[in-house]
Amino acid sequence: MFMPGTAMAQDAEDAEEPIVVTGSRIVRDGNDAPTPVSVISAEEIATEAPANISDFVNSLPAVAGSQTAQSNSGSLSSSNSGINALNLRELGSNRTLVLLDGRRSVTSSAAGLVDINTFPQSLIKRVEVVTGGASSVYGSDAVAGVVNFVLDREYEGFKANYEYGITTYGDVPNHKLELTGGTSLMDDRLHVIGSVEYFDQTGVDTIDRDWNTHTFIVDNPDYVIGNGQPERIWGSGIGEAILSPGGLITSGPFKGTYFGAISPTTGEASVNQFAYGQTTGRYTIGGDYLLDDYHFGSNSLASHEQRLGFFGRVGFEVTPTLEVFAQVSWNRFKGRSYYQQTPSSATIQLDNPYLPQSLVDEVNAYNLANGTDISSITIGTSNAGIPAAGGANERTVERYLFGAEGEFDLLGGVNWDASYQMGRADLDQNLINTWLNSRLAAMTDAVDDGTGNIVCRVNIDGDATNDLPGCVPINRIGIGGVTQEAVDYLFQLTPFRNQVIKQDVAAVNFSMPNLIDLWAGPLSIAFGAEYREESLKSNLDPLQYEERWLYGNYKPDNGSFDVKEAYVEAIVPLFDGAEFNGAFRLTDYSSSGTVNTWKLGLVWQVIDDIKLRATYSRDIRAGNLLDLFATGTARTNAISRPLLDGAGNVTGASVSDQFVQSATGNPQIDPEVAKTIGIGAVFTPTFMPGFAFSADYFNIDLKDAIGSLSAEQAVLFCYEQKIAQQCLNIEYTGGQRFSTGQNLDIATIDLPLFNFAKQKVSGIDFEANYRTPLGPGDLSLRAVATHYIENVSDDGLSYPVDSAGAGLPSWRYRLSASYEYEGFRTSIVGRGFDDGVISNDYVVCTVNCPLSYPDARTINNNYRAGAFYLDTNFTYSFDLEGTSAQLLFAVKNLFDKDPYIYGAGSVGGNNVAAYPRTDRSLYDTLGRTFRLGFRVEL
Repeated sequence: MFMPGTAMAQDAEDAEEPIVVTGSRIVRDGNDAPTPVSVISAEEIATEAPANISDFVNSLPAVAGSQTAQSNSGSLSSSNSGINALNLRELGSNRTLVLLDGRRSVTSSAAGLVDINTFPQSLIKRVEVVTGGASSVYGSDAVAGVVNFVLDREYEGFKANYEYGITTYGDVPNHKLELTGGTSLMDDRLHVIGSVEYFDQTGVDTIDRDWNTHTFIVDNPDYVIGNGQPERIWGSGIGEAILSPGGLITSGPFKGTYFGAISPTTGEASVNQFAYGQTTGRYTIGGDYLLDDYHFGSNSLASHEQRLGFFGRVGFEVTPTLEVFAQVSWNRFKGRSYYQQTPSSATIQLDNPYLPQSLVDEVNAYNLANGTDISSITIGTSNAGIPAAGGANERTVERYLFGAEGEFDLLGGVNWDASYQMGRADLDQNLINTWLNSRLAAMTDAVDDGTGNIVCRVNIDGDATNDLPGCVPINRIGIGGVTQEAVDYLFQLTPFRNQVIKQDVAAVNFSMPNLIDLWAGPLSIAFGAEYREESLKSNLDPLQYEERWLYGNYKPDNGSFDVKEAYVEAIVPLFDGAEFNGAFRLTDYSSSGTVNTWKLGLVWQVIDDIKLRATYSRDIRAGNLLDLFATGTARTNAISRPLLDGAGNVTGASVSDQFVQSATGNPQIDPEVAKTIGIGAVFTPTFMPGFAFSADYFNIDLKDAIGSLSAEQAVLFCYEQKIAQQCLNIEYTGGQRFSTGQNLDIATIDLPLFNFAKQKVSGIDFEANYRTPLGPGDLSLRAVATHYIENVSDDGLSYPVDSAGAGLPSWRYRLSASYEYEGFRTSIVGRGFDDGVISNDYVVCTVNCPLSYPDARTINNNYRAGAFYLDTNFTYSFDLEGTSAQLLFAVKNLFDKDPYIYGAGSVGGNNVAAYPRTDRSLYDTLGRTFRLGFRVEL
C-alpha cells in the first residue's frame, strides 16, 4: 500500500510489524522517517496482477521515464534490450539505487541497470520507495532515491499462481507461473524458502495499431530566416521522400523514379514516378507519403520475452540471537525485438541485370541526347524482402549471498549483520538481420557473367583480392525479388558479443537504536563498512570490430574498479517530539579517488495531528563500467544536416545523412554530485482515524553530470553555434575534419563521455490514504500525486532545457479505491498526467513569427495532451477442499484509450518513422489488456 512515511495503511493484522525504512539503517517505524517513504504491499501487487512488478512500480508518480522492454527495443548496440530499470524523478535509471533486502544486486548491463524482474516477485513482502537522496546511507547511485524490494524471509506454506494476459486486440499473450514454498525444521531453528517463476510473452513485431498515423515534426520547407513563417511544423500526411520499399532514385535526372512489384511474367519490377509534395529533409508533405509503409511503424510494439528464475534461502538459528544464512538466485532472460525495417541507400550499376530494361533504355537515350555518361543510379530503399533488423539477447544473472545477523545485549542492544555476496551477469548480445556493409554492397553489385548467369561482380572482375567466396547476388530492385538464398547468405555472419559482469560485495552493519538515554529520548546510532569490486570483460571475434556492420559494431569493453567505504548514522532527540537524523559516508573509488556524502534531517511532531520533516543531503553517482571503459560503441543512424550558404551560415534547409556515431567511455570522469533539499509535513488527524496526508517539497541540484551530447546536438552546435570542438568531433566522407560545419556528407560523429552537465529538478509530492469500515466490509482510498515545478538540464554548451510540463508532465497522479467483503475484493485505479507541451523551448506561431533561435525555435503547434487511464481489479478468495484459493480478473486501460499522436522523435533520424508517433514512456501503446489468474495456498 502507499503510505506517506506512515504505518497507518497496513492491514490490521500487520499493524504491530515495524517497517524498515529504506532511508535509514536504523530500524524504526516509518512514521518517524525524515525522508518520505512510499510502501507498496504484497497484497496491492497481487490484486493488480501486473505481468511484471516493474509495471506496477512504474505507475507511481515519482517514477518517470523508466526503461522497459518496449522502450529498449532499439538498444541493439548495447546490452539494454529487454531490461526493466526504474527511474525516479526522470533523472536517469542509473541515478536510482535499486536494492534487494537492503543490499545491492549485480547489474544486468554494463550501463549499471538492475533488471528488477530478476527479483523473486512471489516472495516480495513490500516495496519501499524513498524519494530523496540516500548516498550517505547506501552509497553511490542513490541521487534520486532508493527502491528497496523486501522479501518475506519467514514465509511458511506452499502457494502456486498462474496468470494469463492478452490485449483486447488478441495479441501480446503472456503466461506467468509461480511456485513458492517455505518451511521450518529442527524446532523452527532452520527455515527454508524457495520459488520458481516462469514468464513467457509473444510479442508484436511492428506498431500494429490504427492510431499510428503519419504525423511528424519537420523543418518547414517554406521557412526562410526572417520571412515570418515557423521554422518547424507539426502535421499529418507526412512521409519519407528518400526511399520506397523497392527502391527510389534519389538524385540525377531520373530522381523520383521508383520500382514497384516484380511481374511474375516478365520478372521485372514496375517503373513508377514518385509524386512529391513539398519536400523537407527526408520528408514529403503530401504526395506519395504513404509509400514508406514498409519502414513506417516497423519497430516492435511489444517484445518476445521468456524469463525463468529460481530463488532459495536457508537460515539457521544458531542461538536465539544469532542466525547464519545463505541465499542464491538464478535468472535467465531470452528476448527478441525489432528495431526497424532498415532504410539504406545503394548504388546500382546500369549493367545490373535486375534493372528493368525500360529504365536502362531511358538512361541510354538520355546519355545519347545530352552527351552524358550516366552509368549508375542511387536508390533509397526500405529493403522489402530483407527482414527487419533487431536483437535477440540472452542474459543469465546469478547472485550468491552468505552471511550472519543477530543482536547482543550491550549498550542498550545492538543489531548487526555481516555478509558477502557474489554476483555475475552473462550477457549474450546477438543481432538478427544485420548485415556487413561490404557483403551487402558486393551482393548488390550483380552482373551477367556472359552465359546468362547472374553473379557478384567482385568474383569475376579479375581482382582476386576482393573475391567473396559463395557470394549470392541480391535483387534490391522492386518488391518480391529477394530470394531466401540471398537472405541466408547475407546473414551468414551477424554481430555478437558476450560480456561478463562480476560484482563482489562484503559488508558489515551495526545498529544501536537505544545507545544511551538523553534528555528527550534515546540516542540511536548505526555504522558500517563495505568493500565492493566490479569488473567487465568482453569476448568477441576480432571480425566483429575489424569489419563495419550496419548495427552492432561491438568492441571489447574491459575494465574493473573497486570501492571502499564506511558510514555512520545517528538519530539525536532534540526535545519532546523533535529529533535530528544525520549520516556521513566516506567512499574511496579506485577509479576517481575519495569522496564524501552526508545527510542532515529533522523531524518535529508539532502536535499529535501534525508532523514536520526536512532533509538536506549531498549525494553522488560515480561512473559505471560502461561510463569508464566503453571503447567506442558504434551505431548507425541518420542526421538532418543543415545546409550552409557561401558565408557558412545556415540557410534553413537541410539534407539527411546516414552516419555512424561512436560513443566512448572516459576513465578520468569524476563522480557526479547532487545537493537535495526536502521539506514536508504529515497530517494524521486524531478526529479522523485511518486518514493520513502528506506533502513534501523536493529540490535536487545535480552538477558535473556524466554524459555525452546526442548526435543531433553535436551537429547543431557545430553548424548553428560554431562550437569548434563539436565540429572537430564530426568526420566527413573522405576522412576530413574541420573546425566549422561543411556542406559535405557526414560519415562519423564522435560522442565522448565527460563531466559537463547540470540538472535541477524540483516539485511537490502529495499522498493521502484513508481506511475505514463501510457497511459489511472495509473501504480503502488512496491518492498519490507529484507536481514537477522544473526539470532543467544545462549542458553548458547550449541553452538550458526544462522538460517539466513537456516530456515530463507537470502533474502525474494515481488514485485508487478498494472495497473488501467476505473474500471479495475489488479496486479501481485511475492514473494519468496533465496536458502540456512538446517542448518548453518552442515558440508557437503560424504567421508573423519572431526570429527562430536554437533556444526558441518557432513551430505551428506545441500541444501535448494529457491522459487518464482507468484500471479495474477483482479477486475472490474461497476455500477449495481445505485449501485457500483465489480467482482474479484485472483490466488495464478499461476504456482502451489511444495514445496522443504528435510526431515524437527527432527531426532527421532514419529510425524516427519506425517508432510510434507518440511518447511510449508516457502513453499506453498496447491498449486495453486483460489478466486472468488462479492461486492456491496450502
